[in-house]
Amino acid sequence: MKTELSDSNKKSLVFRTLGILWVLIILSTFILFFNTVYAFTYKRIVSLAPSITEILFALGLKEQIAGVTNFCDYPPEALKKPRVGGMTNPSLEAIVRLRPDIVVLTIDGNHKEFEERLKRVGIRTYVFKARRISELPEEIKRMGKAFGVMDKATQLSEQFKATLNYYKNSTYQSKKKNALFIIWPEPLIVAGPGTAIDEAMGLVGLVNIAHDATARYPRYSLEEVIRRNPDVIFIGKGHEDMRKVSSRILKRLSMVKAVKEGRVYYVSDALYRLGPRIIDGIQELAGYLK
Repeated sequence: MKTELSDSNKKSLVFRTLGILWVLIILSTFILFFNTVYAFTYKRIVSLAPSITEILFALGLKEQIAGVTNFCDYPPEALKKPRVGGMTNPSLEAIVRLRPDIVVLTIDGNHKEFEERLKRVGIRTYVFKARRISELPEEIKRMGKAFGVMDKATQLSEQFKATLNYYKNSTYQSKKKNALFIIWPEPLIVAGPGTAIDEAMGLVGLVNIAHDATARYPRYSLEEVIRRNPDVIFIGKGHEDMRKVSSRILKRLSMVKAVKEGRVYYVSDALYRLGPRIIDGIQELAGYLK
């Protein structure tokens, strides 16, 4: 016996079919978007931070880097890349001329307003969100997924985790010493709370005497250094001969334990950027404490 569909049933079937089609369209769009954002092979990348440039090189993406900031000087190959201005004041015109597939910014160093300007002219952006050393492993993996280099990102992430775990569980933690990290001697600028330097110092068993400062890189008084009397002083690499420019301040701090006992160490700028060389920077500090 044949059963004919009523008009209302036919309409219901049509609506259900259209509904299924809409669901399929939405799912297809989502899958396309997901693959575009999280597994796209970008051929022209502009980096707006030195730390990002170092990470991109470490992930094997040097050929895809189309432009960098004026401060991107490591690795040396970065110096050969076209310049787009500073971190806080990059040139939108210079970036547009490079025709990037994507521009990579950091949450901690680039202005949100500039990201919005990039979006308004149709340029895709990616924001690297790590602010601390402890956040680097997962953030590097997230970036690796977005740029289609998950294997290398996982490898780099695991190196970070191994280093962090080693120092967290090492004997360094039982030998607490007070320390100061000088960024610039005169006026005296030091590494304060919330910096990668402060975090690295803690990992190797050092207590930053400027940990309670009100700024990340505060101006610090000589009187306070003398009062807190650090056991160790580190002086980071600068754009001038740091041994020469720090000689006068060290004379004025001659009564401080670190100076008096010869524990003033000149170190690299590896801890200045939240990137792959952070591992080298941690190991460098630790090397002076053995």
